[in-house]
Amino acid sequence: MLEEASRREKIDMGLLRRYHEDGDVLAREELAERCMPLVRSLARRYAGRGESLEDLVQAGTIGLVKAIDRFDLGSGHRFVSFAAPNIQGEIRRHFRDHTWAVHVPRSLQELDAKVQGAQAAILQETGREASDDDVAEALGITVDEVREAQAVGRSYRATSLDAPSGESREIIDTCGERERGYEHVEAAVVVEDAMNALKERDRRVLHMRFHEGLLQREIAERIGVSQMQVSRIIAAAVDRMGEHVRAGEPAPVAA
Repeated sequence: MLEEASRREKIDMGLLRRYHEDGDVLAREELAERCMPLVRSLARRYAGRGESLEDLVQAGTIGLVKAIDRFDLGSGHRFVSFAAPNIQGEIRRHFRDHTWAVHVPRSLQELDAKVQGAQAAILQETGREASDDDVAEALGITVDEVREAQAVGRSYRATSLDAPSGESREIIDTCGERERGYEHVEAAVVVEDAMNALKERDRRVLHMRFHEGLLQREIAERIGVSQMQVSRIIAAAVDRMGEHVRAGEPAPVAA
């Protein structure tokens, strides 16, 4: 077993020298292919957390390539030992950068991870749930920072608006309020359509009464009729509009 590992390490180092010293890109590709089983093995550790294994392998491969490029031939370290943390780091970075429902600063994402780790450690040690004060003391931060990190953690996944909220409604039913402005718009459209069913004189009278706010006496003076006639014109026009709306018929353009 040790002999096999030693043989593999020699092959890896040979490929690394060809790449770093001779600029042999094919050696880089061959080394990356040889290390893909390691990438897949590390990626499987993070499977089942909401990301596909294929995406995790792809992220891990980026970490592997970076490790190949950064490896110091004179460090005396085994390449596999150097590559593994680089691969894991890129997979974790994938989770930080691509799986949060709401974008939050990376520093807060990392603080959230520390808070969760401290909570788990305190639970294991004491057998009870950790309070915010416990976590703050363990991490050497303030309680407000703990609570901010917990709020960030709740942003990791968004809840669908179709999710249940109680027995007979969904979350979307609890959001927003009725916009009364839409009712005014609809009413204006109905009135405008009904106005087209009136004669020109009747439309003018209604416009003066309800849009300009003139008194019936003032309207009578403008169109040269009595105030009683104006009252009758308004009543008849309103009735005609009501009939038109109830009938739901297209409005004829009256002369």
